[in-house]
Amino acid sequence: MYQIKVNNQTTYNIDPKQINWDILGIKEGVFHIIKDQNSYTAVVLDVDYETKQFKIRVGSSVYDLELKDQFDLLAERLGLSTANAKKSNAIKAPMPGLVLDILVEEGAEVKKGDSILILEAMKMENVIKAAADGIIGAIKVEKGTAVEKNQVLVSLG
Repeated sequence: MYQIKVNNQTTYNIDPKQINWDILGIKEGVFHIIKDQNSYTAVVLDVDYETKQFKIRVGSSVYDLELKDQFDLLAERLGLSTANAKKSNAIKAPMPGLVLDILVEEGAEVKKGDSILILEAMKMENVIKAAADGIIGAIKVEKGTAVEKNQVLVSLG
């Protein structure tokens, strides 16, 4: 069972076994759909896999979709919020490594995807990026410092 919210308003519960559509991928992000003897072309305009939000165009109409799978729905029934679980005020080291460079300063405003610092691990330079918009609250490491996996590198204020 899936739940799809369209344009942040209408919610549909969908059982994939009940869908009787023919869908053919034409090229990346473009699909041809036949439903009830009607033909549609759907174009994926934007995708955020982390939040499971999609923007698609079908014909001349654009739709914002939010998808919840059976695990998201179960978490909601149990009173767990997966949206809140993903939000964090800390940027942590994804692996042990050495801080090569810090690209931000405390108080700086960052947007999701902005580069925060460079971490060397296994002889590779990894750019650590902001997972969300925010303001740099505190930088918890210094250039040249060795860090452990899950160690807090930067906190967002």
